[in-house]
Amino acid sequence: MYKILFKKTLAQSIHLMRIEAPQIARKRKAGQFVILRLHDRGERVPLTMTTSDAKEGSISIVFQEVGKTSMELAKMKQGDSILDVAGPLGNPTHIEKIGTVVCIGGGLGVAPVYPIAVAMKEAGNKVISIIGARTKDLLIMEKEMRAASDELLVSTDDGSYGFFGFVSQVLQGLIDKKTPINQVVTIGPVPMMKAVCEVARPHNISTMVSLNPIMVDGTGMCGVCRVTIGGQMKFGCVDGPEFDGFKVDFAELSKRLRSYIEQEKISLDKFKCTQCAAM
Repeated sequence: MYKILFKKTLAQSIHLMRIEAPQIARKRKAGQFVILRLHDRGERVPLTMTTSDAKEGSISIVFQEVGKTSMELAKMKQGDSILDVAGPLGNPTHIEKIGTVVCIGGGLGVAPVYPIAVAMKEAGNKVISIIGARTKDLLIMEKEMRAASDELLVSTDDGSYGFFGFVSQVLQGLIDKKTPINQVVTIGPVPMMKAVCEVARPHNISTMVSLNPIMVDGTGMCGVCRVTIGGQMKFGCVDGPEFDGFKVDFAELSKRLRSYIEQEKISLDKFKCTQCAAM
């Protein structure tokens, strides 16, 4: 059992949890994730670790209420326990001093890009971060990203805060100003990551994306998390989660992410009915 040490709501339906997991905390590196199972009838859900504290023996995750399991997790409180937390899983981000790194997070993607920005800055890089959300109220971790960056740029889709537009447009603005960029790391919704790659591609700026395909076991045995990279099949869990964005088949990824949308809706509706009946 893994005890919830702390819980905080960051924005509407977006929560941060700090979980007691000493062995994972000692080994976790930027870019890696865990798979949670809330109870013995629960599904396995992958979530990227935002931070870890080896001394306290804890890891932090940020998640959004979207489906049954994330809503169920959101109802848990400090002091409650999660049945299983497996990790650290996936390959850590390759960190080295390369010059100027642009870290881009969209929506919930700000949380997993944060530890990468921290690690890149600690390695001696200049870090320019771009974070965005649909509205100001949904923007998360601005303070943390500012502290981890040499420069922070913010955008909102509706113009309620920062630049009026998308993070990909902010990146285009940097390129138009001839800002030297050695690498881009972007995490967020699939359409956002694709747009960022299309902005960087004509300028041949190396762009890494972090993929979150449907997963079950997280060890490469089930094959559910198949993605096509440069025409070759890869597993998101053991070959990733980070890949060269120019090689990702985003159309296939988007289609696969919708494979179980009907079943997910049925599961969510049943969960909501159960919650209503218990009230």
